[in-house]
Amino acid sequence: MNIILLGPPGAGKGTQARILVEERGMIQLSTGDMLREAKDSGTEMGNKVADVMARGELVTDEIVIGLIREKLEANPTAGYIFDGFPRTLKQADALAELLEEQGQTLDHVVELRVNDDALVERITARSTCGSCGEVYNDLTKPIPADGKCSNCGGTEFKRRADDNAQALQKRLMEYYKQTSPLIGYYYAKGQHSRVDGLGEIGDVKAAIAAKLD
Repeated sequence: MNIILLGPPGAGKGTQARILVEERGMIQLSTGDMLREAKDSGTEMGNKVADVMARGELVTDEIVIGLIREKLEANPTAGYIFDGFPRTLKQADALAELLEEQGQTLDHVVELRVNDDALVERITARSTCGSCGEVYNDLTKPIPADGKCSNCGGTEFKRRADDNAQALQKRLMEYYKQTSPLIGYYYAKGQHSRVDGLGEIGDVKAAIAAKLD
């Protein structure tokens, strides 16, 4: 089973993707993680990524699709979670072509719906483990009292420089402009479903499971 998690910054896509990885054995394909991994890999594709990033340029859709192709070919029987891709209609078309080329299907597109005020509250309270990327929130999932990550035991936590209200507004504008049209795109294909992302993590997990099962 291959799925896309859609939603604005702070909607909880990364958290729910990690749950799906742990509980269903799926593979999370996060654009940012793939680019960082490729940059340090020393492969031909990785060297392309490193060169582009060194010049301060945006990585092209073709390169990202190439990285996804490598992942699919390396483990063709796995189920994949696309997190952070596609972001545009052009990328959605490219992903559809790639999946068809690989003899795979896109089974579900789950949108996590969260209102803007709640997103601001979440984002400004968010921190991550510096070792494994586990996400914490001062309001809903604080860092454990012993100061150790519940996932890996790490003791260093960080906040993203753009996790502030002003930066979030810019990111939301970009999301609504470029990515929200994907909702209609996948709805027309009968692949889109929506869950309330405002609930507790376990409640959102259960809502997603109900859509997938």
